Amino acid sequence: MKKFNLYPKLFLSYFVVIMISLTSVGVFSYWSSSNELDQIVEKQLTQVVGNAAHHTDLYIRSYERSMVSLLSSNDVKRFVDLPEGETGYPYYEARKFIKELIIEPAFARNPEISNIYMISFNQNAMYFYNDSVGGSFNKEEAQQQLEFFKSNTKPDGSLSVLNHSILSGQQNITLVRQIRGLSSTEPKGILVVELRAAELSELWKGIDLGEDGYFFITDDNGKYVYQPDTDKTATELPEAIRSQVLEAGPHAFMATIDDKTQMFMSRRSTYGDWRLVVAMSVNELRKPSDTIRTTTIVVGCFTLGIALWIAFRFGRSITGPIRILRSAMRQTEQGNWVQIPLPEHRDEIAELMSRYNLMVTRLSELVDKVYQAELSDQKSQMERQKAELQSLQLQINPHFLYNTLETIVCYAVIRDSKEIYEIVKALAYMLRYSVQTNLEEITVSNELKHVMFYLVVLKHRIGREFEVDVSIHPDYLLNSMVRLTLQPLIENAFQHAFADGVEDYHYIRIDAGEDEDKFWVSVEDNGLGISEARLEELREKLHTNQLADKENGSSKGIGGIGIINVHRRIQMVYGEQYGLQIESEVEKGTKLIMVMPTSARGKNG
Repeated sequence: MKKFNLYPKLFLSYFVVIMISLTSVGVFSYWSSSNELDQIVEKQLTQVVGNAAHHTDLYIRSYERSMVSLLSSNDVKRFVDLPEGETGYPYYEARKFIKELIIEPAFARNPEISNIYMISFNQNAMYFYNDSVGGSFNKEEAQQQLEFFKSNTKPDGSLSVLNHSILSGQQNITLVRQIRGLSSTEPKGILVVELRAAELSELWKGIDLGEDGYFFITDDNGKYVYQPDTDKTATELPEAIRSQVLEAGPHAFMATIDDKTQMFMSRRSTYGDWRLVVAMSVNELRKPSDTIRTTTIVVGCFTLGIALWIAFRFGRSITGPIRILRSAMRQTEQGNWVQIPLPEHRDEIAELMSRYNLMVTRLSELVDKVYQAELSDQKSQMERQKAELQSLQLQINPHFLYNTLETIVCYAVIRDSKEIYEIVKALAYMLRYSVQTNLEEITVSNELKHVMFYLVVLKHRIGREFEVDVSIHPDYLLNSMVRLTLQPLIENAFQHAFADGVEDYHYIRIDAGEDEDKFWVSVEDNGLGISEARLEELREKLHTNQLADKENGSSKGIGGIGIINVHRRIQMVYGEQYGLQIESEVEKGTKLIMVMPTSARGKNG
């Protein structure tokens, strides 16, 4: 096939793949699906019966809990302790309290309760009906009911569920247990709650088991408790399934009922020794397998014809555009793609790849030229940026230097003291530190040292000591920051925050910290603060990187050139996402925050 063109290769490959796929599906699908469907159906029946048993148990357990209020009632306990034959005031008083405080609220909360009654071992009885027609029973009938319930309950007070009702013509589920009185821990009577079976059957009506499938419940004696055909309720199970249903085995079994072969699955309920059973038609169970077999043959033949037609069309759709692209790419042999190796065979794809490689060669030459041009432009831009940063650094307000020199002259004229030595020494360090114009960052500790010498000079300028509160944790002292940014912010505070003079309560605090991937250094004072309008103006200038003009810069508010100079130099070193932030309130003070990346640590000693 190496000498064939692409189209016959594609068509033959599609044909082989389609035939293999259809044959595999036809041979194995019916064989495997039949076995798997039987397992799935059995699992489904097991889950249906298990869920039905679970919900039935939960339903009865909820009423078991609701009987606790009756068991814990002192009125009920006093009733079962009444002496035999008591029909006087104590009996009617107990009946009144039990009905008003317990029975009527229970009927209101649970309308599915048909009736509630209790019989003491002293042959006293009370009957309460909820929208049911019922009456009282004589002493002999009550005694018969008592004997029946005593024989079907346990002295430990556990719940028993019976298919028994004192009302004729109704199908009720009876919940019964023995109860104790106040005078003894031994059982003294019987408490009975009857539920309408129609309410219980609502739990099972939603089960879909196919056209001939159904769900039923039988008691321990082999009689129907619930059956979709109401005529069969309370009748005996067919002999064909009776023994297998009552054994409640873990696996499904098959039996023929009314000339229909059905699969049955039986499970025992926790309450009442009931058996919950699901029945499904075997013909319906086998129907999917037969359908799969027939469908596989029909669909396989149809799919083969469609697939071959699609293969023909798809092959043409590939080879046609390739021939067009081969002719077009001869006219456009340019691009920025990597060369690809050529295959051994020669077809349309190979020709396309050959033309593509020629185009890649031309494009690589063009890209190289563009890359060299971009490198040259980037280098020029970095030089301009460096020059701009150095220019900004040299724009620090020179008035500080002039004022300091004037102070030195005054000291020299008036007296000969060592204050002049301190000023000159501090000024010499500051001048050496300030004239360095390289772009390298400096550590926080070096910036603090520069501020310390500035304060030495400031002490002689203002005629008093002023200590700056440095709250920076030692872990941050080796973090890097832009050179000559901290001292301008300190000087700004003395010029504008304390414009009316430095008082004893004034302070300047320097702090630093990290938030996620950012390192910040703040300068905070408790001076005059900034008005809201001026604050918004300064923030706008920081956002647009505009230097303050001479008229509105340093004479009002917080200053202009120095603040924006610091902001711009931080951005020049670390990027546009960093810089200076301002927080202030009038008469409360101002906080300037320099934001820098945390990755910059200890680059300069």
